[in-house]
Amino acid sequence: MEDDDAFIDSIRLLHEDDKDDENRDRITYGSLVLTVAPREGKANILMADQFFSPGLLLAEHIERGIISVKGQTMIELGAGCAVPSLLASTLAEPPALVVITDYPDEAILSNLTESVERNHGAISPGCDVRSLGYDWGTDVSPLLNLSPASAGYNIVLLSDLLHFDASHTDLLTSLVSLLRKSPTARTYVAAGRYTSPTVCANFLESAERSGLVWLEGEEESEWLGTLPVSGSGLNKENLGLRKTMCRWWTGKWSEDVLRSLAPS
Repeated sequence: MEDDDAFIDSIRLLHEDDKDDENRDRITYGSLVLTVAPREGKANILMADQFFSPGLLLAEHIERGIISVKGQTMIELGAGCAVPSLLASTLAEPPALVVITDYPDEAILSNLTESVERNHGAISPGCDVRSLGYDWGTDVSPLLNLSPASAGYNIVLLSDLLHFDASHTDLLTSLVSLLRKSPTARTYVAAGRYTSPTVCANFLESAERSGLVWLEGEEESEWLGTLPVSGSGLNKENLGLRKTMCRWWTGKWSEDVLRSLAPS
């Protein structure tokens, strides 16, 4: 209960500046125009009706090339308004395939589909963008079948999902099934500091038992992206503040896992 209260208080803090902003449900990032799902039903319960800092952090890292996406296949779970994955699709050197997923709820998926359609003209040539519903822990075959040779994805994004600790097992099941068994495959996980360090550690330790190893990213207090970002009360100072309220990790397969897959 205390963690939930801290979570809600953090959301209120970050949205104080936009309470009277008619664009509080819409942001622009570069050429993208993104919206959140309506504040009702599952969208409200699953927080798909907010712009969260971890998604902005991952998008900024993609913009700066800290997360390299050129020619890669990538998938985002629990994407919400899909800031990082859609931003990746607009780069001059985009991924080959971007698959954006969220919980199969009509309001959530309608907003996601509309965002993809609205920004279709901004997607770079050669980048295939798909959006569909997916409930963590269920059959990943429909998602794997979209990847080359059904072998999984070079990049898996998890943005602000660790707070849902009761779903860690299902989330991890999906992650390890979708991340391509390759030395270059990476998962990027970002969480708000309103998510308990213990909750984050529990997920990371469970993932290590499944064969992943982690490197925590450095904290930065300044927004270093160059594309314009606006709406929802966002400005350079606010974006920098949001970054300080995040932690992020890069995960890859352990040497033991990779050795077990090598031909004998």
